[in-house]
Amino acid sequence: MQLSKEDMLARANAASKNTLMETLSIEIVDFGDDFLVARMPVTSKVHQPDGVLHGGATAALAESVGSFASHIFIDTEKFFIRGLEITANHLKSISEGYIYAKATFLHKGRTTQLLDIRVTDDDENLISICRLSTISLPKK
Repeated sequence: MQLSKEDMLARANAASKNTLMETLSIEIVDFGDDFLVARMPVTSKVHQPDGVLHGGATAALAESVGSFASHIFIDTEKFFIRGLEITANHLKSISEGYIYAKATFLHKGRTTQLLDIRVTDDDENLISICRLSTISLPKK
């Protein structure tokens, strides 16, 4: 029996309990054959002292969605995913609403993966561009 998209999203979000993703209220909201989308509310919890979104919170969202995308495309019985490197270019500030991170694969190898992650606001304005490389490591 194949799960519905809603059931798969519910399972994915349930896996985030007691993690940084839950702390930052990050939720996975969409996926397809070659992408995964998560969102995070922009509130004072993720602000810099001057009241705008903290770049570190954006990077945490990007790494979360990218790592999760890599995770769902591997055999998790045999392998686990770890991030190797993340870069983030912050292009626009935001102080409220939601930001959305869409991860797409640039390279989906057996050992390493490279993802492009575009972070946008509610109006689809580009906030940040991130790149994440991940590695699949065998479980012992």
